[in-house]
Amino acid sequence: MLKDDQVAFESALFTRAAAVEVLLRQVLDAPLLSGEIARPERLMAAMRHGVLNGGKRLRPFLVMESAALFSANDEAALRVAAALECVHCYSLIHDDLPAMDDDDLRRGQPTVHKAFDEATAILAGDALLTLAFDIIADEATALPAERRAELVLALARAAGAGGMVGGQTLDLEAERKRPDEAGIIRLQAMKTGALIRFACEAGAIIAGASAVDRERLAEFGSAIGLAFQLADDLLDLTADAKQMGKATKKDAAAGKATLAALHGADWAREQLHGLIDQAHALLEPYGEQADLLKAAATFIATRSS
Repeated sequence: MLKDDQVAFESALFTRAAAVEVLLRQVLDAPLLSGEIARPERLMAAMRHGVLNGGKRLRPFLVMESAALFSANDEAALRVAAALECVHCYSLIHDDLPAMDDDDLRRGQPTVHKAFDEATAILAGDALLTLAFDIIADEATALPAERRAELVLALARAAGAGGMVGGQTLDLEAERKRPDEAGIIRLQAMKTGALIRFACEAGAIIAGASAVDRERLAEFGSAIGLAFQLADDLLDLTADAKQMGKATKKDAAAGKATLAALHGADWAREQLHGLIDQAHALLEPYGEQADLLKAAATFIATRSS
């Protein structure tokens, strides 16, 4: 990534993350909504702990930047981005539980079940998942009703049994029966890639872009989703816990198969370069308007944490 591109990307990532943080805080601090009975404070505190704890907010960035590619409604894109971050953070809260990956740290802070308790962490994750669909379906997300329904459907498919949750299931099964390379790729496309693919495709949905544009952005999301997981697996092999803000070397300890472990670090780095080229090529029709998304692809594949 050229230095100027890196500076522009980091500035945009920070700006987008700050806007998402403000909206998430507003949503979580809001008074009762129509149809709600009460908001238990311990539950809300756990939700805030799981969401308002830093992080790059990369998936929200991808939603907002892919929407900007088509000059879509900025406020609607922000709300969809916040909804996606709720789903992502719910998945992290549950992923950290003792029954799953059993992690004590997330983004350098105690995980929700450590800061509160396991039952509260489960419920906080449940509440964040449902909040995501509340945010998108609400008329405050200023899009035609059919477009909001399309976003709800796409996010449900990406997050559910055929997407992220299904991928988490395959990941747990992989501890008992090591998958082959095709199985690893399918697992990772579901567990990590599905939400990233949605993030990129969502921008085209928000904008009401053509089916061709929607598919192109979805393919871009698939490429960078694979790059994200491959880079994550490489970091798990090579980085330390302080650098990552969470435990490392856990995949190998659990006996999980990853592409980086299967083929080695040098192979993984070579594949990442190829995925950057593929992602950039998919965005060529959009010219300079896609520069920040291209920079995001490079960042995802070359990140150090």
